[in-house]
Amino acid sequence: MQDSIFEQLKNLVTEARNPISESIDIKSTEEILRIINTEDKTIPAIVECEIPYIAQAVEILVDTFKKGGRLFYIGAGTSGRLGILDAAECPPTFGTNPEMIQGIIAGGEKAVIYSQEGSEDNFERGASDLMSRGFTKKDVACGIAASYRTPYVLASIQKAKEIGSKTIYITCNPRSELKLDVDVAICPVVGPEVVMGSTRMKAGTATKLVLNMLTTTAMIRMGKVYGNMMVDLMMTSRKLEERSKRTVMMVTGVSYKEAAAFLKRAEGHVKTALVMILANVEATEARKRLELSDGFVRGAIELP
Repeated sequence: MQDSIFEQLKNLVTEARNPISESIDIKSTEEILRIINTEDKTIPAIVECEIPYIAQAVEILVDTFKKGGRLFYIGAGTSGRLGILDAAECPPTFGTNPEMIQGIIAGGEKAVIYSQEGSEDNFERGASDLMSRGFTKKDVACGIAASYRTPYVLASIQKAKEIGSKTIYITCNPRSELKLDVDVAICPVVGPEVVMGSTRMKAGTATKLVLNMLTTTAMIRMGKVYGNMMVDLMMTSRKLEERSKRTVMMVTGVSYKEAAAFLKRAEGHVKTALVMILANVEATEARKRLELSDGFVRGAIELP
């Protein structure tokens, strides 16, 4: 009798054999690369079809963040690593507290570097790992599982739903096959991989695009961007120091030396420096204006 997991896998789109790459093992290097590239070109259009669902998820995130809630990504293998990557990149990009967006991976921190494949099957651990982070009903749980069936991820989402929190699920299998109660399902169905079952490829790329869209759009909606520039960053590295000065110069027209001086008075905070210059106020007043405008630079400048 065939194993139940075997039965699940044989019907998944992400586990199907791709007819385009069936003979890839006898192709030349350039032919292999062109097959991979041709398949990768299909991904943006597939993700585009999911924008209405991504938008729903962003609205949930913005509402959650404004109320002091957090976002937790939960995944295994590639999916888990992508969640951790997105979470780790938000503080330096948008000046967020590292607690605000967190990534949880089956197998713990070791699994970020070394594969811990068996850990994805631990159903009970999924829920316990989530709750051990202090997860509450005011937070959001976002499960990431290309195949959708990962026990570790399913358990964490079920637990989140059980305590009354909002839930999002990202999978590369059809929405119609997702038998899971979630608030929003994002399902970019990228089709069979070039190497059968290797979801670090097209599925991983689609997932990365979706995660980029979720957090970037949420941060823009929360005033973390002015025009198309990062303005809520802090000068925690030489690169960020110089980027901060350049941003202040580009927005306000001040010199390099003046930008450095304003940033010093603003304690390294770009938003504060911008409001100081554009509204012609001191740092204390700039911070007050930013608070009154919910962190939006434009709103802070326009205040009487």
